Amino acid sequence: MSLPTTSVTELFAPVKDDLHTLTDNLKQLVGARHPILYAAAEHLFEAKGKSMRPALVLLVSRATMSDRDITSRHRRLAEITEMIHTASLVHDDVIDSADLRRGMPTVNNSFGNRIAVLAGDFLFAQASWYLANLDHLEVVKLLSKVITDFAEGEIRQSLTAFDSDLTLEDYLEKSFYKTASLMAGSAKAAGVLSGVSQVQAEQLFNFGKHFGIAFQVVDDILDFTSSTETLGKPAGSDLKQGNLTAPVLFALEEHPQLRGLIEREFSEVGDLEKALELVHNSEGISRSRDLAKSHVKSAFTAIEWLPSSAPKQSLIGLTNYVLDRLY
Repeated sequence: MSLPTTSVTELFAPVKDDLHTLTDNLKQLVGARHPILYAAAEHLFEAKGKSMRPALVLLVSRATMSDRDITSRHRRLAEITEMIHTASLVHDDVIDSADLRRGMPTVNNSFGNRIAVLAGDFLFAQASWYLANLDHLEVVKLLSKVITDFAEGEIRQSLTAFDSDLTLEDYLEKSFYKTASLMAGSAKAAGVLSGVSQVQAEQLFNFGKHFGIAFQVVDDILDFTSSTETLGKPAGSDLKQGNLTAPVLFALEEHPQLRGLIEREFSEVGDLEKALELVHNSEGISRSRDLAKSHVKSAFTAIEWLPSSAPKQSLIGLTNYVLDRLY
C-alpha cells in the first residue's frame, strides 16, 4: 500500500484551490471587527505546517463526491475544523506556557495570556456558531463531541502528569481525545454531508481515528528524535512537563530506574538528561514506531472501499507521510 515518498504540497494538490480559499475565508470569518484577534488569526492560519486537518476534510469530501463537486457545506466544515483545531492550540500553549509553536512565537507570547485565552474562546464560539448554521444535527453532534474531547484530553493530561503508573491504554485514549477525535469526527462529518451509508461513515470515522493516533504517536517520537529547530519547540519538552508518551511508557518496562526520576519530577540536576538517555537506550522508540505503523495499517483498511480517485490517492499518500516524518 506504500507510495513513493511525496511532499505534502503534492498530496494536497487535489484540494490546493480549496485550501487557498479556506485560508482567505478564515481570516475574514475571524478578523474584521477585532484587530488583535485578526492579527492572532492571521499569524495562526498562515503558520507553516498548517492545513492537515482541513485538507483531510476536503480530500474525504472530494473522495466521497467523486461524480460531482463538493458543496458549500463541505467547505464550511473544513473551515470549522481548522477553527476548532486552532482554538485548541491557542489554549494548549497557554496551559503549557509555550513561547514557540512551529518556530514562531505563540499567541500568548505575542499578546499575553489574557488575549490568548479570549482568542481561543472566541474561535471555539465562532466555530460553534458556523456549525449550528450548517443546519445538520448529526454533523453538529459529531463536532460538538470533538470540542468536549479536547477538554477531556487536556484534563487527563494535567491529572496524569508525572504519573509513572499511566498505562498504554490510558495514553492511547488521551491521544484520541487530544488529536484523533477531530480527525475522526470531521472525516465522518464530511462523509455524512456527501450522503454515504452509515457503515461507510463509520469507516471514515475509523480512518480519522487511526490516522490521528498514528500522527500523535509519531509526534511523540519526534519529541525525542528531532532538534529544537525541526520541532519548533524545545526537544524533550513533553517529558520535562511530565507528559508521559509511548516512548517513555515502553522505556519504563525496560528501565525501572526511570520511574524514580519521573516521580521526583526531574527535580535533581541531570535528572531530565538521564531520563532522555534511558529512553534512547531502550526499545521505546522502535516499539512506538511499530505502534504508529499498526494504526497506519488500520487507517488504510478503513478507506479501501472508496472509489479510485486522485483525492483517495492523496489520503493514502498522507497516511504514508505520517510515518515518513520519522525518516
